[in-house]
Amino acid sequence: MENIAKGIWKEVYGEPEVHVPTKYKKVAAKLDVVNELSDSKEGIVEKTVKKITFNKTVRGITLTLPMMPTEDIYGFGLQFFGINHAGKRRFLKVNSDPVADTGESHAPVPFYVSSAGYGIFVDTYRYTTFLMGTSTAKGASRNMTQENMPHEEFSESALYALKRAKEERKIIIDIPNTEGVTVFFFEGNIMECVQRYNLLSGGGIVPPRWGLEPWYRIYGGSNQMSAMLIAKQFIHENMPIKVIGIEPGWHSHSYSCTYKWSYLFPSAEKFIKSMDDMGFKLNLWEHLFVYPQAPFYKEIEECAGDYEVWNGLVPDFATDKAADVFKQYHQKTFIDEGISGFKLDECDNSDYNPSNWSFPDCSQFPSGMDGEQMHQAIGVLYQNLIKEAFEERGKATYSEVRSSGAFAAPLPFVLYSDLYNHKQFITALVNSGFSGLLWCPEVRDCQNGDDLLRRLQTVIFSHQALINAWRIPNAPWKQTDIVKNLDDVQMDDADYYTNECRKLLELRVSMIPYLEDSFKEYEKNGKPPIRALVMDYPDDMNVVSIDDEYMFGDDILVCPLTYEEGTSKEVYLPEGQWTNIFTKEKYQGAKKIHMKVPYNSMLVFSKKDSFDFIQK
Repeated sequence: MENIAKGIWKEVYGEPEVHVPTKYKKVAAKLDVVNELSDSKEGIVEKTVKKITFNKTVRGITLTLPMMPTEDIYGFGLQFFGINHAGKRRFLKVNSDPVADTGESHAPVPFYVSSAGYGIFVDTYRYTTFLMGTSTAKGASRNMTQENMPHEEFSESALYALKRAKEERKIIIDIPNTEGVTVFFFEGNIMECVQRYNLLSGGGIVPPRWGLEPWYRIYGGSNQMSAMLIAKQFIHENMPIKVIGIEPGWHSHSYSCTYKWSYLFPSAEKFIKSMDDMGFKLNLWEHLFVYPQAPFYKEIEECAGDYEVWNGLVPDFATDKAADVFKQYHQKTFIDEGISGFKLDECDNSDYNPSNWSFPDCSQFPSGMDGEQMHQAIGVLYQNLIKEAFEERGKATYSEVRSSGAFAAPLPFVLYSDLYNHKQFITALVNSGFSGLLWCPEVRDCQNGDDLLRRLQTVIFSHQALINAWRIPNAPWKQTDIVKNLDDVQMDDADYYTNECRKLLELRVSMIPYLEDSFKEYEKNGKPPIRALVMDYPDDMNVVSIDDEYMFGDDILVCPLTYEEGTSKEVYLPEGQWTNIFTKEKYQGAKKIHMKVPYNSMLVFSKKDSFDFIQK
């Protein structure tokens, strides 16, 4: 076992594949910072590795290690159904819309951390299955003698409910279609293991200040004039919107894309400059599926996969040529003209959507990757080349992407999707901190004005404060009903919701200095700016499965509510004294508290008595 840095080791089992995450990791590890972290739990990794068994099977390879019944397990990328994966089967496959708690995600990461004092990263792009204490080895139950126990549960839900084992179980890591793998081991508590993983990735990022300000994606049917009008409306109403996203209609052909301005934007250069003069940054929606009328189609054709998506080529960004052609076109055509970033849509595979938007797993790519590997890699490969495109021009970006994976911490991209409900948005936000990911629980469809407030309250306390209004021409605070919005019918209480939304957006702006400091910690030592309570309070058994509260930096605890929860909620505050930053009421922690919360209010608590960091 090779020692990489203090608390990080790697072990090679069998003969690993060529195309793995470490091969395409572009940012150097911050091993000097790793060595400055506190001492790890001496000997935990060594003891763990000694107990690992490695086997080759007809389907691939397996690694097996013991798991104690008291272990809690976190990680595996952007997960939407809970944070504690002990006793669960995690199938790590890129999938835009998993229908159940399978482990599938549009940002799977083969990294987990255990409360036993270690973490594991498996260096593979294969669809890997992690069985986290779901199985025992043959013979483990041989001496059990219980008989004639009374049956008390007579429902399928009770019978199949997750139950923690009382005896030692096994963790089984099942990797198909390979003869070997490299595994990285991290030692320490939950926070320390996550920090070591993020620092191995290259550390976190500090977004440009404008990236942390409020964003707004405009109606998909907008043209140059209507885009200008809504920008002027924001200025007139003192809405502190900084970034405006332009949706698919800007392409002369989208689904797949031409990357050329359509007739809706006849004076693109003038439009970009006018928006800049008004103080707005522009972000452009796109696919990586290249339509035949794209200017660089012929150049990229020879380095694309053997199957198309929506009549477009799938570039192999694992080859230098495809990455360079795509990057240089974006630099000359968009970045040099003042575009601040991009939103990569539908790169995340879809097993269940009727309009299948990706290539088959049996695809072959010029680099030697197959479709399975490319699905797992393509989001990060895109992020790498766009990051380089801006850096080579001496500019910063904060962009969006629908698929990500391993070693994403140093990449200036925020994940997003519209395929989940508000509760799942919150759970994913809590989970993101375990895997070096940034996530936006974007405001999109709302049932009514109060639902809009609840969703906006969550989003301003996230990595990116984004309102996605691509389906409606008027701002949602004017009308949340899509049909009425399209008919230009305002809500009766539009003025009220306009004022309440403005207050929330202004609150986001006031918090930016505090949030910037949190991102600086992320960049410096790998500590996630938004994270589950268990990372800060690992010895508090009350927080091991809390998936609807989170730390926002070192000092703020956020308890978002959904519209469905109404105007009251029971929250758990960890040990210490906490102050509600809005009401100034103080609470002693280490207990649950039931609180009333009107729709225009929130539950946000601080460890500090002073709120200067909010008011900056």
